[in-house]
Amino acid sequence: MKSNIPDRTFEFSKRIVKLCQVLDERPGVSRTLGNQLLRSGTSIGANVEEGQASQSQADFVSKYSIACKEARETHYWLRLLVASDILPPERLTELITECNELIAILTSIIKKVRRQ
Repeated sequence: MKSNIPDRTFEFSKRIVKLCQVLDERPGVSRTLGNQLLRSGTSIGANVEEGQASQSQADFVSKYSIACKEARETHYWLRLLVASDILPPERLTELITECNELIAILTSIIKKVRRQ
């Protein structure tokens, strides 16, 4: 799934939405955690999209920094779903890996732009 970052974050958001639909069908804490995951997981791509239309380098870095923070939060919620035995690890392994990769890519982009 190697592609440009806006496409990659959009695809990640779609996968998060599908996962959250499953969590929403469950009672209690699963639904609550799903809502948190939905907010942070879809915010990554939304901020990347906003960054694509930034009016300055500072604005771009700001949007990508927010996207990176949201990716870190998403990583937290995914890990918590596994640690709390809400979902089995194998269900989330690919999403966690992709989330880690997005964090690394966003961090790299931010550092590169700041050096310019």
